[in-house]
Amino acid sequence: MRVACLLFASLTFPADWSSFRGPNGSGVAEATGIPSEFGPHKNIVWRTPVAPGSSSPVLAGDSLYLTAYENKELHTLKIDAKSGGILWRRIIPHTRSEARHQLNNPASPSPVTDGANVYVFFSDFGLLSYGPDGNERWRLPLGPFSNFHGMGASPILAGNKLILVCDQDTVSYLLAVDINTGKQLWKTPRQAVVHGFATASLFRAPSGEEQIIVPGSYLLAAYALADGKELWSVRGLSWQIKATAVVDGDTIYATGWAPGADPGQAKPLPPFEEAVKQADTNNDGKLSNAELPAPWKHGGSWTAIDLDNDGALDSREWGFYRARREANNVNMAVKPGNARGDLTSTHVTWKHQRMVPEVPSPLLLDGVLYTVKTGGIFTSMLASTGEVKKSARIPGAIDSYYSSPVVADGKLFLCSEQGKVAVLKPGGEWQVLQVNDFEEPIYATPAIAGRRMYIRTASALYAVGAAPAK
Repeated sequence: MRVACLLFASLTFPADWSSFRGPNGSGVAEATGIPSEFGPHKNIVWRTPVAPGSSSPVLAGDSLYLTAYENKELHTLKIDAKSGGILWRRIIPHTRSEARHQLNNPASPSPVTDGANVYVFFSDFGLLSYGPDGNERWRLPLGPFSNFHGMGASPILAGNKLILVCDQDTVSYLLAVDINTGKQLWKTPRQAVVHGFATASLFRAPSGEEQIIVPGSYLLAAYALADGKELWSVRGLSWQIKATAVVDGDTIYATGWAPGADPGQAKPLPPFEEAVKQADTNNDGKLSNAELPAPWKHGGSWTAIDLDNDGALDSREWGFYRARREANNVNMAVKPGNARGDLTSTHVTWKHQRMVPEVPSPLLLDGVLYTVKTGGIFTSMLASTGEVKKSARIPGAIDSYYSSPVVADGKLFLCSEQGKVAVLKPGGEWQVLQVNDFEEPIYATPAIAGRRMYIRTASALYAVGAAPAK
């Protein structure tokens, strides 16, 4: 994994942990000296209260960046990594409030930094960039967005480009803007996908071509960094994708989970033309909820499938609903090489349809792929074949998980919704070393650099580190 991280270091990751989940979204740090035992009152270097938000901290040198929200304000903070002191706070008005899931919030996407400047995305506003002293460099209003659960993808950097995935229920797209001006460089529609939350990652093909990897509903796709052109895709992901794909050399690992898509839960529907003939009683060429026969009805909110909220399903909406009812949750490995087009039947090296994480991204270390899902179920599998080596619940941390696993100093760290932080010894036959308790919810993914790990809880940002010798 270290080779893959270094491959992209000069292109996009000049700082220690400069974006969501560190180098290329891998969750892998080379830090040492991170203790196994810690909590609110043990092995804490400092604690800084912060306003609500679930964005993850990012780090450049001695500066941490974080976003938050409070009342009708959207906050961007720069924090001294040594002391925890807030160096500056920049606030913009919260002028609109989009629909979102109860676990989502206006400060879910994480910042990204180039080592000097910071870039943030608020779905209720758009993109902003601040300089080292907190001076606003540029702003690019975006939206409003039509995402049933609200936006969640974080921006990433690639050379002089800021990349943002905007998957939603109407017109999904991938956006690149100039990091110095905020001007749009290209914008590529993603017509085959609907709402999603996955942050992009980067892949360098054997030819040297730089590609953007985007997991989305039903589809893993790659786009040319230079101009945003779609290069290849793989069908078979579930809908409502949240996890970032992990890149290691020539292989990409993606996961996709959604409710009702476990093995054996598929509920096939007829094509739209046939469905209209059977159920369109008012002959308007669409299908309302009242017209659907009981076996065809959606068990959840109607607005989740009526993407334009006009009270009826047209051909496009029916197509997504049909695909949703037939989708499968899956972990998969893809080796795209220099290929183009639909690679579903030719370049998928393995699939595994059980123990698929709901939200957390997978983690790859030393040939083993790890996932964690609700119930505290932690799974290790061989990255080369997908063979499961061990899948078991973590004693003392049987909980829901939204934070993604990270690794440093020969230890895996998993943060649960209720604030349990499990520390594991990695390996196919992984072992639990310690379970710590912060006694309040954790949704953000930790940042790691130097001899410190930075954990955001519901009320504070903690710097975890070994206590100094007396």
